[in-house]
Amino acid sequence: MVTTALIRPVVESDAESLGRVHATCWHETYDNQLSAAALEQLQPARLAAMWRRFSSQGPQYRQVAALVDGEIVGFAGSGPARDTDKPAPTELYFIYLLDAYHGTGIGQQLFDAVIDEGPSCLWVAAENARAHSFYKRNGYAPDGHEQDQEVLGEELHEVRLVRPRSLARRLSLATAG
Repeated sequence: MVTTALIRPVVESDAESLGRVHATCWHETYDNQLSAAALEQLQPARLAAMWRRFSSQGPQYRQVAALVDGEIVGFAGSGPARDTDKPAPTELYFIYLLDAYHGTGIGQQLFDAVIDEGPSCLWVAAENARAHSFYKRNGYAPDGHEQDQEVLGEELHEVRLVRPRSLARRLSLATAG
């Protein structure tokens, strides 16, 4: 099922709604990977403050929101790669969508709004099978780098995925024909 969503840049006035959706998405995504005590630390107001900062970043950063019937249901963001070895020029920093909208095509719309067809990279929780499947469909593969990231006072094991230039070109040719 494909749902029509309005995908648009994040603006400062979205901060409160994004804070609530962000907290909900984290509960939905990480409930099997982080403890309930850790997830209870999520505060929509604190996340809203973070979104106010995000909305004022420079043009090399992209943050978009997905709206259905005027309500934010997901968001995504990208910018310059942050790793010192820079496996690609662009990094997908985050993409979250409320569970109720998984499988609707909105996740792909969010992704396409912040990631161009060229090479890019991202970090994803090693245990997030749904995300791994989504990224594989978009041409990403593990490059062997792993890290333990502190999240809400706990360790979350992540793997880095990279989409090289040649693979990105093959994918665009395959989907064009």
